[in-house]
Amino acid sequence: MIKRVCIIGCGSIGSLYAAHLAKVTEVWAFVRRPEHAEALNRDGLKVSGTHQFHAKVLASHDPTSLPEFDLGIVSSKATQTAEAVRPVAHLFKKGAILSSQNGLGGEEIIADLTKTFVIRGTTFMSGTRHSDTHVQYELDTATWMGPFEPTNTPFAIVQEAAELLVSSGLKAVALQDARPAQWSKLIFNASVNAVSALTELPHSYHFAAEKDFADLGHLLHALIDEGKQVASGLGIQLHEDPWEMNKIGAQTDHPPSMLYDVGHKLKTEVDFLGGAIARQAQRAGIPAPLHTALYRLIKGKEASWTYEGKQHAAAQRQT
Repeated sequence: MIKRVCIIGCGSIGSLYAAHLAKVTEVWAFVRRPEHAEALNRDGLKVSGTHQFHAKVLASHDPTSLPEFDLGIVSSKATQTAEAVRPVAHLFKKGAILSSQNGLGGEEIIADLTKTFVIRGTTFMSGTRHSDTHVQYELDTATWMGPFEPTNTPFAIVQEAAELLVSSGLKAVALQDARPAQWSKLIFNASVNAVSALTELPHSYHFAAEKDFADLGHLLHALIDEGKQVASGLGIQLHEDPWEMNKIGAQTDHPPSMLYDVGHKLKTEVDFLGGAIARQAQRAGIPAPLHTALYRLIKGKEASWTYEGKQHAAAQRQT
């Protein structure tokens, strides 16, 4: 029975999990900053938007002060998975951990660190984090989850975790095989995030427009079709149509995570998104030139933030 839950990474999605689950079970948030933990312990979490309520949660930045847990939910950025999980990896030996992160590769890192049952998860809910103690719930959609095959996670554990989420007021679906769901979002997410990172547009109407030759929707459609071909070549039948997901998202003006990263010159999640599709395609001998090109362009963009170059260095010496 799941009686104690730890949220690892209490950003917008982690805060939504923490606040809802705190209504039905004991919830701890493991956070990086001491002041974040203090604020949560003092003020709890306020949820506005689609759902409106206040929840009391427990929080700590010190892994030595945490108890053992029946369930963990990793909601950190994919690039921060090892850093976020490593300090608390030993606290889930008798439980399980759900990855609710973007892209591919997070489950492998979690499994290697924790040596416990891992649940493959994909969430479609979205929110805006206004402060350490206030999150706005925007898109009230499901978390799809299933066993992570290498850890031989029993389906009964997945079902119990899904039932707990549903009892808290969230939406969740337990699947015998969660890869079709994960790949549906992966293709959607990789395409939208890459184009947003390079154009610096939010997920706006431009991403679905296909009327004129210059319209950005043509590129999005081609990227998504290419992703579908890779999934099909790997024997994965998608759970949802990523193009339909893109058309819905294009009505929101929601800023994708990589848009924030590019704006702040932070390392993006591209290795877990478009880069994951490109590498899987290369290993399987499936053409994926668009995802590969955008992946390399974004890696080049990241390199530009720290590259000074010979001419730049010479100019600095002269001044």
